[in-house]
Amino acid sequence: MPRKARDAARPALTTAQALGALLKSARDIMRKDKGLNGDLDRLPLLTWIMFLKFLDDLERQREAEAALAGTRFRPAIEPPYRWRDWAANPQGITGDELLAFINGEETVRPDGTRGPGLFAYLRALTSENGDDRRDVIATVFRGVDNRMRSGYLLRDVIDKVNGIHFTSSEELHTLGALYESMLREMRDAAGDSGEFYTPRAVVRLMVQVTDPRLGETVLDPAAGTGGFLVEAFAHLSAQVRTVAERKVLQQRSLFGCEPKPLPYLLCQMNLLLHGLDAPRIDPGNALRHRLAEIGERDRVDVILTNPPFGGEEERGIQDNFPEDRRTAETALLFLQLIMRRLKRAPTSAGRPARAAVVVPNGTLFGDGVAARIKADLLEQFNLHTVLRLPEGVFAPYTDIPTNVIFFDTSGPTREIWFYEQPLPEGRRKYTKTRPIQFEEFSEFLAWWGSRAEGPRAWKVDGPGLIRRDEAGRVVAVNLDLKNPAARAAEDHRAPAEIVTSALAKEREVLALLEELRALVDEGPG
Repeated sequence: MPRKARDAARPALTTAQALGALLKSARDIMRKDKGLNGDLDRLPLLTWIMFLKFLDDLERQREAEAALAGTRFRPAIEPPYRWRDWAANPQGITGDELLAFINGEETVRPDGTRGPGLFAYLRALTSENGDDRRDVIATVFRGVDNRMRSGYLLRDVIDKVNGIHFTSSEELHTLGALYESMLREMRDAAGDSGEFYTPRAVVRLMVQVTDPRLGETVLDPAAGTGGFLVEAFAHLSAQVRTVAERKVLQQRSLFGCEPKPLPYLLCQMNLLLHGLDAPRIDPGNALRHRLAEIGERDRVDVILTNPPFGGEEERGIQDNFPEDRRTAETALLFLQLIMRRLKRAPTSAGRPARAAVVVPNGTLFGDGVAARIKADLLEQFNLHTVLRLPEGVFAPYTDIPTNVIFFDTSGPTREIWFYEQPLPEGRRKYTKTRPIQFEEFSEFLAWWGSRAEGPRAWKVDGPGLIRRDEAGRVVAVNLDLKNPAARAAEDHRAPAEIVTSALAKEREVLALLEELRALVDEGPG
């Protein structure tokens, strides 16, 4: 085909500004619908609509490539359920007819024949010939539904999304950034229901220092909306030089688990938008397998995760763990799973398997089962670094102090380095609108490669932290160690300085109380 003809057939690129306006317009339309209540309803609906448009654009590309190669192409979604069959025409089905086609178990389809409704068809898809796209689609749509009550408003939203072209890397990059901004809004809304998401700066730091290499396998067993996997994908993409390496990245590098239907859908879309063609996300609970049955074939080279903490797992899940290490605390169960799933042999890059894991302070100082699990960690793995995050990193969702622990399979722990990340000068805390920034970790990154003790860093003897009773049983392993430099400074303060500090803290409390009084006086309006 002549170049001019190709260019004429290709849709014009949508600018970032136009994409932003288009998505805002779609969300404004959804706000008029009585069946949707806030972004917790609107974003999933917009996501599954975009998901189907993306798949159809991807299928068109693959169909064209197969035609050029003279090979047979079989679509993941058959007519008349493809986007182009029912959604692409602005004059197509709408109103009650559209709702019946999407929601019905059986309905009149856009081509006039009777058959399963759209969701019923998608949920029943099964993979064939090793192509797991169908399984991904089926799993996604088993976890979502259509809550819009107006088929006319739904048609308006579909027409808006039809203006997005998932056919150029520029647009995918732009849409990926916009989608991430919507995910942040989603996280803000979800924070009220106990979902705590890892700040992007912390995710990027954990990926950078663990430094996954192409050919290594990366797992997030609590993937959420896919933040760690997206960042790891970007990190690995920069290493790709050949078609064969691209295949390794796409098919054998990234894995995740996410049992909740909504985060699973958001994770799939997030990874698709960032360039992973067929995300390998397990929709089951990562803790559902017996720990003793996880063997070498189930192990990976790198684990990056922020597992849920503060929750409680049911008895059936706890029974998958050794009797003396069972607990309802999800963070401790995940820590055992992570240790079990790290490969014991060196990776393809000749390095030990390694993990970076966000844990609450309670994991560091807990006794009983927690102490036994930490003793396993120190005796079977090299826990080489504990990064103590500043207070409020997860604000406004929780004020629980958190840490990132870094360990690998190079041998038992000999010494543990602690690094205390400070708040920026002049800041009392982080907020939703002023979160932690990646640039704040610059000193930590410089320290990482050439470690030395200083005002923020200190090291301790690892084996010496394990306390045992007379029978040799582990009774305590305290990793909640305070900065000795800060403690020494505290011990040597002059009395006048102590009084001044106490008065300053009192003034801060009074100021906060005044703010609270003002909010109460304003009332609910």
